[in-house]
Amino acid sequence: MHIPKSAKAAQPFHTLTDWARWRAKSVVDPIGAFLARLGIHPNLMTVLGLIGNAIGAVLLARGQFNWGGIVILLMGTIDALDGATARARGELSPWGAFVDSTTDRWSDAVILLGLLVHYVGQSATVGAVLVFLALIGSVMVPYTRAKAEALGFEANVGLLSRMERYLVLVAALIFNRPLIGLWIIATLANITAVHRILHVRRQWHISRAKTRTNPPPN
Repeated sequence: MHIPKSAKAAQPFHTLTDWARWRAKSVVDPIGAFLARLGIHPNLMTVLGLIGNAIGAVLLARGQFNWGGIVILLMGTIDALDGATARARGELSPWGAFVDSTTDRWSDAVILLGLLVHYVGQSATVGAVLVFLALIGSVMVPYTRAKAEALGFEANVGLLSRMERYLVLVAALIFNRPLIGLWIIATLANITAVHRILHVRRQWHISRAKTRTNPPPN
């Protein structure tokens, strides 16, 4: 992707998710403002996105990958609008961010649950194992970042943040190749989690070295 030098200087784009959110603001913010004028609460958008993903998961469980992928794609649009609606209403808050992040984890899990039900019903062991590994990676990527930030470190690095996982899976579903998407997510999401662990480890060693070099005054 090409990002102007001026934008790079102003915006720390560590992942595709960061870049996509920045680029989409000019589109989603006017829509969010319109929804805010209608009196729609941002948390309602968040919940509707979760419900829509659950419907998509039911389609996946039934083997209707194309339609399930289309529904999940549409829910991605709704997911992008809750933050824009909150900004327009002047209601950005830690609570809203918590609800959004928690609901994202449920959405990820319920989509993969739909695929797991399908593969278990088909006695497809490889597919079921890939879903399980993809779920582990999808949980560990945000967890490593959240835990790192809670401890004062930064861990917004890696190949497969949520946006990348979403695009890979939706494309694989729409083109009726879910196993390809699962292979990619199961592999690269866990590699991303390990990358973040190593990134935090490096920060820890740097901070410890600085403390040894410059011990606090007595």
